[in-house]
Amino acid sequence: MKHQENELLEWIKTLGLAFVLAIGIRTFVAEARYIPTGSMIPTLEINDRLLVEKVTFRFREPKRGDIVVFSATEELQRRGYEDDFIKRIIGLSGEKIEVKNGQVYVNDRPLAEKYILSPPEYRYGPVIVPDDEYLVLGDNRNNSSDSHDWGFVPRSNLIGRAAVRFYPFDRIGWLSKNPIYLEQK
Repeated sequence: MKHQENELLEWIKTLGLAFVLAIGIRTFVAEARYIPTGSMIPTLEINDRLLVEKVTFRFREPKRGDIVVFSATEELQRRGYEDDFIKRIIGLSGEKIEVKNGQVYVNDRPLAEKYILSPPEYRYGPVIVPDDEYLVLGDNRNNSSDSHDWGFVPRSNLIGRAAVRFYPFDRIGWLSKNPIYLEQK
């Protein structure tokens, strides 16, 4: 009888430790996410499953081209959104951003964006990205609720960087490892 009690206690300890580790990893290291909308097509498709890592931004600043998950900004919350978003960082603090004639400009220089579905059909800016904030856009520029619609994302809202697509299996791979994001001269 005592052996059964010890075995039960060991199982409870093991399950408890596994639960604490799972919560700790999800909170501080990485978590799985899925893509519910087409705003990041063609890079991310609806129902893609991703691993979002939460460590990188503790050691370096977010970079242009990073695909980030972030909590709804104050403006988005005012509009009734509570879910997290996923977009690509386009503008960094202090940069001048403008969208015109189907082209994104950073500090008056056009960007070569090989990953977008089609050129933007809207005009935006020019705006200066505030300190500690980012301008984010979806890769499906003409079908994305993003910074051109509701403003900037504070660094404090960043949850993590989309690192790996793990489903569907035929599209498994790293994301943003070497973003195809080049400034044109």
